[in-house]
Amino acid sequence: MQTTELDPALSQTLADAESSGLKLVIANKNYSSWSMRPWVVMTAFSIPFQEICVLLDRSDTALQISHYSAAGRVPVLLAGDITIWDSLAICEYLAEQFPEKCMWPEDVAARALARSICAEMHSGFIGLRSAMWMNIRAKFPGKGRTLEAQADIGRISEIWETCLAMSGPNDYLFGDFTIADAYFAPVVMRFRTYGVTLGPALDAYAERIAEHPAVAQWIAGALAETVCIDKYDTYPD
Repeated sequence: MQTTELDPALSQTLADAESSGLKLVIANKNYSSWSMRPWVVMTAFSIPFQEICVLLDRSDTALQISHYSAAGRVPVLLAGDITIWDSLAICEYLAEQFPEKCMWPEDVAARALARSICAEMHSGFIGLRSAMWMNIRAKFPGKGRTLEAQADIGRISEIWETCLAMSGPNDYLFGDFTIADAYFAPVVMRFRTYGVTLGPALDAYAERIAEHPAVAQWIAGALAETVCIDKYDTYPD
């Protein structure tokens, strides 16, 4: 019987993930914006982890998630005996555990700003979330332009302009890629799906995010998925 050997790099990656003891529970890459954030952070900063995917909108979805967290939501980071079940808490935990990775800006003021905009993203922009749900495979140009969503797009544009004015026109929000950029990556996915056009500098930033290797890897995973959820795959007239 013929056997196929794993690529040495893939074998090493799997071995590193096993030895790290970190497991990240996520949902469908095509739809789960919350899952995307810590996954992109861990991938961008070369933190090995095992990926566990729980499919959304199934009869046993809640039961499957309950095996990992009583909160009933993903993402969940399992670090040995420690369970972290919130995307921002996961990112903060990783930043503490891997300080050499410099996941937040080194400058105190910039770090405070980065944390503030992540917290704003974490708790706000309900209009955008409600009217422009994430579906990487779909194209809904011009849809979802409620007054609330338009206001959120304006505020996000303001945040990006403020940060890029300090970091540089060809950089990420704080120069190098940070948790803040990963936090706004799902917004970039939404803007692409719904055909949101911004100013040239902001469009260029969004393109840099989409082309970042970790984000591109997530997008590739989303495009490779075959599971469809009807309520997210069509947009009502």
